[in-house]
Amino acid sequence: MKAVINVNSRTYAIYIDQPLDLSIPLRAEKQNVNAWYLDEPRIEPVKTDDWIGSVAQGADVNFNNIYFNPHGHGTHTECVGHITEKTYSINQCLKQFFFVAEVITVVPEKKGEDFVISAKQLRYAIGNKKREAIVIRTLPNTKEKFSAQYSNTNPPYLLEEAAIYLKNKNVKHILIDLPSLDRERDDGLLLAHNAFWNTSGKIRTEATITELIYVPNSVEDGKYILNLQIAPFENDASPSKPILYKLYE
Repeated sequence: MKAVINVNSRTYAIYIDQPLDLSIPLRAEKQNVNAWYLDEPRIEPVKTDDWIGSVAQGADVNFNNIYFNPHGHGTHTECVGHITEKTYSINQCLKQFFFVAEVITVVPEKKGEDFVISAKQLRYAIGNKKREAIVIRTLPNTKEKFSAQYSNTNPPYLLEEAAIYLKNKNVKHILIDLPSLDRERDDGLLLAHNAFWNTSGKIRTEATITELIYVPNSVEDGKYILNLQIAPFENDASPSKPILYKLYE
């Protein structure tokens, strides 16, 4: 089904029946993707003295509690409230949901004991293109990313210079298939987060970071329409479902 949408005064055609889902689903099992030293998420029926919220156990409905952390248990979108003393909510910061996005693929470079993404790599991949959102797929790109246990593994991350480059290009939304823009243990510096949100100057409250996505290998690098869907949590972060659509101008 073809649809015509207008984004920032430009008209694009997309096929809404051909979505490209970048989210990793949350599952109540140890094989769920995991970061930040957490136990696995839990999905459990509500239990009272005389009732269990499970049809399989005699109830009329399934009525589950869900215990999870948005930062560590799956695809999530966060706002600057993730790192500020002042409270900012992703539900208040993200007010637009369709963006022109560029998908790029990078191979993190070895730097000391780390693997990193540099400004040079991003500059080469993006060139002079102007995009509101950048979707970063890292190689190798296997389906192990759906069940990766990232704690204590020192995953790849963005150098501060890379985040500054994206900020200076006026990229408002970074989406990446890693657990964080920053090093797993960096003494709380969060250099890339702080640089991208410009916390030392005029804070970019409209900018977001989406982590733990998965970009299928079938999705080619290039220009897309991004529909960034969140749950309406009044919290610094929310589980999210980024959807790409191939566009036709």
